[in-house]
Amino acid sequence: MLVRKDTSIKARVLFLRSNPIAPDPRVEKEARTLTEHGYHVEILGWDRTALLPREEKQEFGEIHRIALEAPFSQGLKNLPNMIRWQLTLLSWLWKHRDNFDIVHACDFDTVMPALLICKLFHKKLIYDIFDFYADMLVHTPLLLKMLIKKLDLSVISKADAVIIADNRRKKQIKGSKPKLLEVIYNSLDDKYLKSQASATDSHEFKNQWDLRIVYVGLLQLERGLLEVMEVLERHPTWRFDLAGFGRDQEVVLRRAEHLNNVFFHGRIQYQQAIQLMAQGDVLVAIYDPRIRNHRYSSPNKVFEAMALGKPIIVAKGMGIDRLIRKFKLGFVVNYGDVTHLENILFHISQWSKDEKERFSLYARTIYAKYFDWKIMARRLLRLYEKVNLSQLDKETIRT
Repeated sequence: MLVRKDTSIKARVLFLRSNPIAPDPRVEKEARTLTEHGYHVEILGWDRTALLPREEKQEFGEIHRIALEAPFSQGLKNLPNMIRWQLTLLSWLWKHRDNFDIVHACDFDTVMPALLICKLFHKKLIYDIFDFYADMLVHTPLLLKMLIKKLDLSVISKADAVIIADNRRKKQIKGSKPKLLEVIYNSLDDKYLKSQASATDSHEFKNQWDLRIVYVGLLQLERGLLEVMEVLERHPTWRFDLAGFGRDQEVVLRRAEHLNNVFFHGRIQYQQAIQLMAQGDVLVAIYDPRIRNHRYSSPNKVFEAMALGKPIIVAKGMGIDRLIRKFKLGFVVNYGDVTHLENILFHISQWSKDEKERFSLYARTIYAKYFDWKIMARRLLRLYEKVNLSQLDKETIRT
């Protein structure tokens, strides 16, 4: 029988994530929303560097980290490490099973151990699909991808509730039968918008560059980064601010070394990322649409651009390009077409101050009406209320 120590807490929630939450914007804003509305939140993550603190308290919840050294993005070479992670995660959940009521598992690489523990010990499982795992596996044999997809669809049907990051992703999970399904976009947490005004640059700095382009995210070649730098090579008065990490970091940085107008900021905290984007004239999220998962992607950057009043450039065929076109929130480029990209950037560089201000006001208005985190928070809380009521009913029966 499960007994709660604090009856003022709605439920004890444990988030699972296969990264160290350093940072993880989506996890943090969901956790913060729940914490602010009466839930006790803890987060368990995977520290592949084994360098970060094992325990860390944040205003959105307490972070626990499992230290298992492993490289990122190694394909099948990383399979032994992934198996170690699954077994270690299962062991941790078993050991701490009396300390949570609801498991909020993020992506397929945390959900299988979570499902087992939840079924054995009558916990509730919320499955939050940031990316559909089988469609992310670019270099994985087809048979293995099909097996993972079949398992994933089965888990979706067994979970107590499922969250997807975009309405279009319903097509990705076709064949499953979720009991509860909610769409929660990757909108920007309001706490970062409040401090965004302090991110403006000096007038002197702004006059130094005719155009400032910003990208914050994974450093992967299929995100159009080399193409942006090819354009920058021909425009020394344009600046490219680049931040993040990833499997192709070495290749990207080797290219950047030869350009005086490319500035690499490394892996930065989310508040710094927002400030960096707020200083830019245009954001880029140019993902290769030949990768299936990119065709359903819902990048944070699109919603951050809206909230900050910045135009964004995405690739044709990404799926999110339809939202950009529908609301006129930026520009759509043919992936790999450097001339097309250059023409779009040149057009933005010619905007007057009045044009920039009009666009900024329009983008923020669209964001506030359709995508504000307040809207997403209400969806999250409504879903949790349904799951939590079901859990309380089950506990009543067991007592």
